[in-house]
Amino acid sequence: MASPVKAPQTPEPRSADSHVDLVGVLFMVWGSLTILIGASTLALGMAAASLISAATDAGRGQFAASLTAATFTVFALIAIIWGAGHFAIGVLVRRRRHWSRLAAILLSSVDLLLLPYGTALGVYALWVLLREESKKMFEEPLIANR
Repeated sequence: MASPVKAPQTPEPRSADSHVDLVGVLFMVWGSLTILIGASTLALGMAAASLISAATDAGRGQFAASLTAATFTVFALIAIIWGAGHFAIGVLVRRRRHWSRLAAILLSSVDLLLLPYGTALGVYALWVLLREESKKMFEEPLIANR
């Protein structure tokens, strides 16, 4: 006798609330990693800056060391600011602040250009935050007139 074949059970879909929370967590993780990359790039910029004095003593390479130090420092500061913005918006998305949804949509739109992980984060965040259920979570509560 053959045993009856059971249909596979499909997992219940996640609620919009859990998707929004996950977007907030992913933004915080992405921001933390970007800050870490920015800090390490800043260390490289400081190391290149220390080479300026060595290049001056040797009489050559000062321009290259200065350009390298400036480039690393600028990219590091951009990464640190970008990461801090993601982290802060991630915290505010989890708290359902009414304007954090718009800020997350703006950051996600730019993240689409950062292959491959930024693209994945951007697509997922836009998919979650542009849905009607998510829009309702970020609406400001109406305050009764006094």
